[in-house]
Amino acid sequence: LSGKLQTGLDMHWLHVKQFIDLVRKLDVNLDTISTKVNSALSRLDKKYDVMLALYQRFEKERETVRTCWTMFLLAKGRALQMEDDLVISFQLLLCTLELIIKRCSPDLLQPLYKSAISKIQSPPTRTSRRNQSKTKSRVVEPEVDVQLLETLCKENECSAEEVKNVYQTSFMAFLESMDLSRSPDFPQVNDVDQQYEEHYLKSRDIDGRMFFNGDETVLAPKVKISQVERTPKKNLSDEDGVLVPPQTPIRAAMTSIQLLRGDLTSSGDQPSANLVTYFKHCTVDPTQDVQKRLETLGQVFSQRFGQAVGPRCVVYGRQRFTLGVRLYYRVMEEMLKSEEKRLSVQNFSKLLNDSTFHTSLLACALEVVMATYGADSAETDVCFPWILNVFNLTAFDFYKVIESFIKADPTLSKEIVKHLETCENLIMERLAWRTGSPLFELLKQEHESGGAEQVETPANFSQPLQHNHTAADLYLSPMRPGLRVLPPESSCQTSSQPASQPTSQPPRPLKSNSLSLFYKKLYRLAYTRLKMLCSYLLSSHPEFEPIIWTLFQHTLQHEYELMRDRHLDQLMMSAMYAICKVKSVDLRFKTIVTAYKNMANTSQETFKHVLITEGHYDSIIVFYNQVFMQKLKTNILQYASTRPPTLSPIPQIPCSPYKFPNSPLRVPGSNNVYISPLKSARMSPGIMTPRSKMLVSIGESFGPSNRFQKINQMVNSSDRSLKRTLDHGSTPKPLKRLRFDVDGQDEADGRLVTNGACVPDYIISCGAAQNFCTIIPSHMRHDLLF
Repeated sequence: LSGKLQTGLDMHWLHVKQFIDLVRKLDVNLDTISTKVNSALSRLDKKYDVMLALYQRFEKERETVRTCWTMFLLAKGRALQMEDDLVISFQLLLCTLELIIKRCSPDLLQPLYKSAISKIQSPPTRTSRRNQSKTKSRVVEPEVDVQLLETLCKENECSAEEVKNVYQTSFMAFLESMDLSRSPDFPQVNDVDQQYEEHYLKSRDIDGRMFFNGDETVLAPKVKISQVERTPKKNLSDEDGVLVPPQTPIRAAMTSIQLLRGDLTSSGDQPSANLVTYFKHCTVDPTQDVQKRLETLGQVFSQRFGQAVGPRCVVYGRQRFTLGVRLYYRVMEEMLKSEEKRLSVQNFSKLLNDSTFHTSLLACALEVVMATYGADSAETDVCFPWILNVFNLTAFDFYKVIESFIKADPTLSKEIVKHLETCENLIMERLAWRTGSPLFELLKQEHESGGAEQVETPANFSQPLQHNHTAADLYLSPMRPGLRVLPPESSCQTSSQPASQPTSQPPRPLKSNSLSLFYKKLYRLAYTRLKMLCSYLLSSHPEFEPIIWTLFQHTLQHEYELMRDRHLDQLMMSAMYAICKVKSVDLRFKTIVTAYKNMANTSQETFKHVLITEGHYDSIIVFYNQVFMQKLKTNILQYASTRPPTLSPIPQIPCSPYKFPNSPLRVPGSNNVYISPLKSARMSPGIMTPRSKMLVSIGESFGPSNRFQKINQMVNSSDRSLKRTLDHGSTPKPLKRLRFDVDGQDEADGRLVTNGACVPDYIISCGAAQNFCTIIPSHMRHDLLF
């Protein structure tokens, strides 16, 4: 990547980020930059971020390390098709470090690594005369130094098991291609540099050697580096323990993975005893079908993962699939426990013999695993909806399990919950509207029965979406509204039972719970986005918002075919333009799309690439003129008459449909003390967040006994100066004020005030078994919330 602009004879060098931003700013007109170019820029931006994070973690001494860095770049380029995978790339970096460290002179190593490789550098044992000839002819094949690799993994909070697999598959194959697998010699820097030069000339995107050379076009500005190091460095006394390293993208990723693996340690690869009991209580035992399905889908997932990431990465796919299976079993068990409590039955034969339910649940578990490993970026090859394509699963079926999944697993982090909400929004925006989706058949049946969906009664603005539907309701839908799910053996046939013969009097079609809930959420999402766009463009005409919404809602309800293979926002922008047109307000599409690009989670493709007719795409303007206006002309003109259509009710928008059970709760009768459950009692206090130095591990040494006395005084006292002495801070620092509602829900936007409530000065985080307890300053509370 040259990142330069040439004007006449002058050469002006730009930072990579500036270059990418500049190219994007050239998009002042509708079709300046193609969708393909914009996608390439996004991918390049992602790859740069990954390489920068890796280099910041790597940067050390010079010449020997230069060889190590260049060798890592070459290994990453050859082993991975998807070089923007941060986790696997970092694991490859550790493998490269292992190779270089064990071949370095001991004088160059820190004591920790000297001791880690002492065994392989011990003097060779004497051999007998009989074996000397064999020894001379045998080429010594250096093996992976397990002790050294485990030391590197421990120091970097990385899974040793995963790194060993990376070493044995991808890295060993790379060493063989370099003729280094059987050589004990130190790699020659010129040879490695030349081979990387050849690789770079083929890819022509970012030359990773520029980081090591200190090239200003790729190195992060100092301000950005300081922002990455979110945890401040402090001078701690001996009793406060080891200095906590700064939080970086790599450390955050490794910590998230450790938490996930730790949470799933006790969850086996097979169903638990409780889950087996549920299976046996079914009219038709689903055990064999579950096992066969997992075996088949496991093979498909691993192969497709290898195709997307790299040919030697199939084993990594198997590892992630194994974690997904453990999470799948655990969440399924929690769902069934909840259903048993709700319905007072244990026979869930219909649900547990539903292949779509199992596939959706497994896909959701795997999406959580993939997102934890960093595959939640829209620029990666395995981001959502990749998993739907792998399992040949429709987006509408997948949506049914998302909310129940989140409620069944309270250990999910806030970031993962947000990621699943984003997936749900993508489904409602466009994925569920693809040709072949079961959504269209449900809508057709609903309209033919005369029960077109109506806007629901508005709920309170700050409350979550109110409904009693579970995944069982949605997968066993359609059901009559207002009725509880009947015991499975008395409601619907299992997948192996023959369907009953139709009666002479056809029954009235039952209303679909899955469709009803889908539209409730769809309306809320649609109105939220419309309200945002109106705030950008029509602040001087607030009376237009409910009128535009009425046309928008009418289209979704009665002209849903306009959504087929299109995007929700395309109808939103068309509705806005139509109403402004009949109201004689000069608002052009160019102005609309310019404002639209400033909204979150939007893409230029949405207004540049709109389906006109089958196989033909064009801009949003052509869509409006040739499709939208032609279909809704009569309805649109009614808004210009003296008797316009009745306005649709405005859906009330909750902050989030999901609650976060791990949010801190006030201790009754306490003075600004909050507690929250420890996410995993198996995790070491060293990797808990926030990384507060005021960490109490019950049963272990905490330091002088007077520290406990100070804590008790702090909890029972309102004297802020005493609280500051525990933090060794001489100057009071302003606390970041975050608001919590009665449900413990986080208001992250910071717009709401505390409404007179006291902001807690410290929070105590305790494990369920009282294994660990942490006291955290409230200004660090955002690290503890979820």
